[in-house]
Amino acid sequence: MKKQVWIKMMLLLAVLTQLPSCSVSKSAIGQKLRNGFTVLGYGDSITEGSAEFSSYLFPLDSMLKAAGFKPTFIGPRRSQRGGIAIDHFGYGGRNAEYLAARVDSVYGLYPADLVLLHAGHNHFVEEAPVKGIVNAQRNIIQTIRKKNPASVIIVAAVITSGKLPKYEYIPDLNIAIKAMVDSLNDNHVVFVDQSANWDWMQYTISDKVHPNRAGANRIAANWFDAIVKISREKL
Repeated sequence: MKKQVWIKMMLLLAVLTQLPSCSVSKSAIGQKLRNGFTVLGYGDSITEGSAEFSSYLFPLDSMLKAAGFKPTFIGPRRSQRGGIAIDHFGYGGRNAEYLAARVDSVYGLYPADLVLLHAGHNHFVEEAPVKGIVNAQRNIIQTIRKKNPASVIIVAAVITSGKLPKYEYIPDLNIAIKAMVDSLNDNHVVFVDQSANWDWMQYTISDKVHPNRAGANRIAANWFDAIVKISREKL
C-alpha cells in the first residue's frame, strides 16, 4: 500500500514539473517589479524620440525612480537627452511588422523583465493595415512570452493622430488591439489605453503625430500607473 502511495506521489511530481512555467503568479511579478527590473521599450519613433520631439522613456525613468523603483532600460538602440542616455528598441519609421520580424533576435539579446509595446503607426489607411498590425503584435507577444515565461508585456492602444486621412485606421486598430490582448487571457500581458483622453492638438508637435514634452509626460504617466498597479498585484 505504501509503495502504491509513493508511486502516485512520484507520478504527481513528474506531472507538476512538466507544467508550463508561464504559471508565475501575479504576486511574484509584483515582487520582481518592487525589487528591480529591466525594461525594453519596443516600438517606433514614438518610443525612440528625436531632436524634434520627446520620448516617453525619459519622464518614465524619472517617475519610476522618484517612486522608489529600480528600472534598468535595455535594448540595442540608444536615445539621449540632457546628458542622459536610455537604451530601447524604438525605431523611427518602422512599422509593427518590421518590429515583429526582429523580436526573436532582439529579445534574445535583451530579455527584459518588462516590455512596453507601442506600435501601430507608419501605415496608410489605404493599406487596411489593422489585421496585419494586430497579427504582428500577437507575434511579438507570443515570442517574448515563449522566450521568457516570467516576462510582463504592457500593450498600448496607440496614440491617435491629426495626420488624416493617413491615420484614420487608428481608432479601429485600438479596438482590435484590446480584443487581441483580452483573447490571450494571460495575466502577464496587460492592456493600457494610451489613446484615452489623448488630444493630438494639445499633445503633439506640428506634424500632428509625435508627442511634445507634455504628450511624452502623459504617455509616461500611463505606463507608470500600469507598472504601479502590477507591482501591487496579489493573487
